[in-house]
Amino acid sequence: MDSCIFCKIIKGEIPCNKVYEDEKILAFKDISPEAPVHILIIPKKHIESLSTLEEDDKDVISHIFIKAKEIGEKMGIAQSGYRIVNNCGVDGGQTVSHMHFHILGGRSLQWPPG
Repeated sequence: MDSCIFCKIIKGEIPCNKVYEDEKILAFKDISPEAPVHILIIPKKHIESLSTLEEDDKDVISHIFIKAKEIGEKMGIAQSGYRIVNNCGVDGGQTVSHMHFHILGGRSLQWPPG
């Protein structure tokens, strides 16, 4: 997708503060963090949202969650806990049409807030 901001980040056209990368995924610090630790994990394959997943995408999804665990450990939030969030579709709060997962930690993130 030529206009997708996450695809441009994957291609190196837009810089990011990379935390992890391999052949399937890229993880980087969110530019507008909502917690002391706020990492985005994106598949390198353009998948619009969780709603558009296909059977062939199951490997990348499981890989994302295995690496999320490792990233949580690397960022020092595994002991105290963290949240993994996926916003799906406009009404679900998805603002970029490239499936992504947020790792949020470093403070209490009880739900519902307040």
